[in-house]
Amino acid sequence: MLNSKLSQLYTRNLEIVILTLILSFLLVSMTLLTGGKFLKLNSLEAMAFQMPLLGLLTLAQLIPMLTGGIDLSIISTANLSGIITALILTNIKAWYNVPLAILLGLFSALLVGIFNGFIISFIEVPPIIGTLGSMILIKGISLAITKGYVISGFPDSFLFIGNGYILGVPVSFIIFILFSLLMALILYKTSFGICIYMLGSNPLATLFSGINNKSLLFKSYLISSFLSGVASLVMISRFNAAQADYGGSFLLLTVLICVLGGVSPSGGFGRVLGVFIAVTILQIVGTGFNLLGLSSHLSNALWGIILILVIILNRFYSKTR
Repeated sequence: MLNSKLSQLYTRNLEIVILTLILSFLLVSMTLLTGGKFLKLNSLEAMAFQMPLLGLLTLAQLIPMLTGGIDLSIISTANLSGIITALILTNIKAWYNVPLAILLGLFSALLVGIFNGFIISFIEVPPIIGTLGSMILIKGISLAITKGYVISGFPDSFLFIGNGYILGVPVSFIIFILFSLLMALILYKTSFGICIYMLGSNPLATLFSGINNKSLLFKSYLISSFLSGVASLVMISRFNAAQADYGGSFLLLTVLICVLGGVSPSGGFGRVLGVFIAVTILQIVGTGFNLLGLSSHLSNALWGIILILVIILNRFYSKTR
């Protein structure tokens, strides 16, 4: 009985165990290869500042992927949200400009989520096509608003989000941790989260169970866009600038991280912890490559190889689930 329970526990957490082993191996390897530079405070601090943006965008990608879909518009949504926030910050000089800018920026992201959710859940446009159209539309709107220029010059109180510390920990990293915990709570401890997994595993069975699939899909893309809006706050406060075409390479990285973290591309499987570890793994590799003086193009090629290998391994592993 005990052996059976331990075996089931090991099987359920096999991906987390493997990811943790990979993480440990990379930590040791990068420390040795860089002569100890990797574990210096400035390197760890740089990682803590760099992880939150990609991490929040990956959380935004996680929800649609769990339903068996994908959101190609998360980067465009983040950029549009950042532009709206930046316009308020630079054009309204009243004391309330920061909270107003944050609220309107997040609201603009939610509007994108409403649009995506509507066309995907109610009009039944395939997610990859619907969000591709949204991505192009939103980027066009952003370029029309900014005319291709960068908006910069934000107040210090807003820049604190991306550059400040609380008890020695970067504020942006704290935000990432809090939203990771919140997403884990929603997915594992609420009926909505359980239904998301059911929808991704078997949409027909979910429908026959009396669950409103359309409502689930709508809410999942709403959450995805909201998280993109949160990511935009970290992004523009970190760089003190907003523009229409920032972070284009992040889109494929979010998919890579989700798959590497154990999220099934066909939906129904995946955990926030796995995604968190996967974000950390990619950050370790990226930071290690920088310290070793290796080309960033080499890391891009490595991400592609990793993605292909992980998909192949997931394909074989899914047959044993």
